[in-house]
Amino acid sequence: MDNATGATYGADDAGLICGFACRPGAAAKEIGSAEAAQWLARPEKEGFLWLHFNLGHNASERWLRNTARLPEPFFETLKEGLHSTRIERDEDALVAVINDVHFDFSFEPSDISTLWISVQPGLVVTARLRPLRSVDKLRASMKAGEQLRSSAELLERLMRSQADVLVEIVRGVTARIDGIEDDLLAGKLHHKRVKLGALRRLLVRLQRLLAPEPAALFRLLQYPPGWMAAMDVQELRQSTEEFSVVLRDMASLQERIKLLQEEIAAQVNEDNSKSLFVLTIVTVLALPINIIAGLFGMNVGGIPLSQHAHGFWVVVGVIALITGIAARFAFRAGRRDGDD
Repeated sequence: MDNATGATYGADDAGLICGFACRPGAAAKEIGSAEAAQWLARPEKEGFLWLHFNLGHNASERWLRNTARLPEPFFETLKEGLHSTRIERDEDALVAVINDVHFDFSFEPSDISTLWISVQPGLVVTARLRPLRSVDKLRASMKAGEQLRSSAELLERLMRSQADVLVEIVRGVTARIDGIEDDLLAGKLHHKRVKLGALRRLLVRLQRLLAPEPAALFRLLQYPPGWMAAMDVQELRQSTEEFSVVLRDMASLQERIKLLQEEIAAQVNEDNSKSLFVLTIVTVLALPINIIAGLFGMNVGGIPLSQHAHGFWVVVGVIALITGIAARFAFRAGRRDGDD
């Protein structure tokens, strides 16, 4: 499992996490950095290599420059800090930047990292800083003996694995939204707006990072390198279409989350309006007694009914009458607003 977290854990002295030598008609053979260096030094090569590096290892970039001799645009993409997905062609090589989720993905926008890829006829190099799910799935299938005919097919499998991971994310987000929607219909809010906001930020970031990918691939497939077979071009086109479907599903989920947020906001506003109405009613009903109590409590001469035997009850009756009239008008206005 690609679960290295330190600079050297899970990688050899060159920073290589895993390496596979692939030959036509044979299962992939796992190799180390020393065997990979010997294979790259051969004048005649059969098949291709897949080397997966941990960029957190201090020796990885040096090994890739001196031994693998990757094209310079690959190292430029490592340093430029732009993480939007794209695939560029440098003569006969392909340099790709794709984004994937961490192996310990927990539906947080920060759990998304970048994978850098260099594809040549006889060599595929992938490099990352954090463990990623799509690479781990491809690595597991290679260890199980899967056969790949070309480096372009490995790129296609990597893209397809990434699409499968995104499908799982979409399904997980859909299940969470279904639960929130059920709670909403049952009248149980419990701060669901916060959860919906987090899910929406996750989808927005995924879509922003992945949206350029289909367009970039379509441009590449119009003018593929000469070493890329027609079958490889067709499979890459199919994987691109799968990405487009996933991105459309993400857009639909964002719209669904937006509608749920609006519904929750409407319910919150309605509850606030009810609370404000109750507070207004209480204020209105308490207004007559407060006014009259204030007037009779001034302790000045000439206060009416001060010498009357039943003055207290007269004042209480007047207050009750005024309060009843105010309550009738207030509740009638409330019912009229509710009917509207």
